Amino acid sequence: MTETPRTAAAAPHDASRDASDLFSELTGSDPRGTWSAPGRVNLIGEHTDYNDGFVLPFAIQHRTHVALGTRADAVIRVVSTFDPVPVEVAIADLGTLFPARREEVPEWARYPLGVAWAALEAAGRDAASVTGVDLAFASNVPVGAGLSSSAAIEGATAAALDDVWQLGLDPVARARVGRTAENEAVGAPTGIMDQMASNLGRADAGIFLDCRSLEAEVVDLGFTAAGLELLVMDTGVKHSHATGGYGERRAACERGAALMGVAALRDLTPADLDRARGLMDDVTFRRVRHVVTENHRVLDTVRVLAESGASAIGELLVASHASMRDDFEISVPELDTAVESALSAGAVGARMTGGGFGGAAIALVARERVDRVRDAVAAAFAASGFASPTQFTVSPSAGAGRD
Repeated sequence: MTETPRTAAAAPHDASRDASDLFSELTGSDPRGTWSAPGRVNLIGEHTDYNDGFVLPFAIQHRTHVALGTRADAVIRVVSTFDPVPVEVAIADLGTLFPARREEVPEWARYPLGVAWAALEAAGRDAASVTGVDLAFASNVPVGAGLSSSAAIEGATAAALDDVWQLGLDPVARARVGRTAENEAVGAPTGIMDQMASNLGRADAGIFLDCRSLEAEVVDLGFTAAGLELLVMDTGVKHSHATGGYGERRAACERGAALMGVAALRDLTPADLDRARGLMDDVTFRRVRHVVTENHRVLDTVRVLAESGASAIGELLVASHASMRDDFEISVPELDTAVESALSAGAVGARMTGGGFGGAAIALVARERVDRVRDAVAAAFAASGFASPTQFTVSPSAGAGRD
């Protein structure tokens, strides 16, 4: 997906109005309605989701909006503010387009069109049972920052089509639809954490998710009561889940699970790591060690939040970053600089967030120290010769739905 202007991160613009205006430009009429879904920040639990593990994300206030109207024919047409050329497909052709012919569709359009295909499959409906639609998208979720702009477009599309096509999909089913679209229509081997956070988000809370059972528990984060803010430090370094690094990490995890004779790395505990070391090469072992220890850091974070509050989770965030840097090897110098400079300036804790190889880091910071940390990070980037980061605070927010 094409990068949005980096200034959009600091103050979310009215993307709902932008989507409606774009729809009117496309069709000459007003939309039937607008729907939206949020991006997400993952507080802790990285690369655990596709290993059937645990994650603790929360939805953020930055959202992707879609304006929708129905058509008289059986066509789905999509357009966005970041690619104004409409993409049009017969609904009946979605089943042959995905996944086999997905390369015929521009990458950004695979997200909403893939959701349409996967949603019909999930609901057991055929193309003849639904009406044609026009969809116009606008977003203030920073693209490429590890805040899951992809899950936001998937969630907004699924919510809109579920309503208009009357598919009867609950939020978990819509999250599954988003994952299917991302895996099969886009070709990115991601788990389901992002989609679950985007669909199930609640204000002032995180989603403690078991990625095997898809059981989700709303967890009070308590940032406000503790006087804390979550600062996002977007490095500006681009990444793409569809490229090789992510897939290689996933393959290593599957290889490690097979060598240990378990269905997924979720089934291992830190006590199993000594045996694992003797069964696999060093790289595979370190990939396994990250996932096993990260799962337990998620469980520990949920426990510490309940027992001691948000101010006490800093060491777990720092340990998570070290594991991703050293064992999973998905950090980059800009992410390490952001984390180290934030901690030096007094952040409670900090870590990279998202799939890695770029994107953003997060820092949990006392409200009165946010400006100090922000300035220290900017100064450290300048001293290292890096492009200036985009920094902004995020708030736990509501999930996908009609605006």
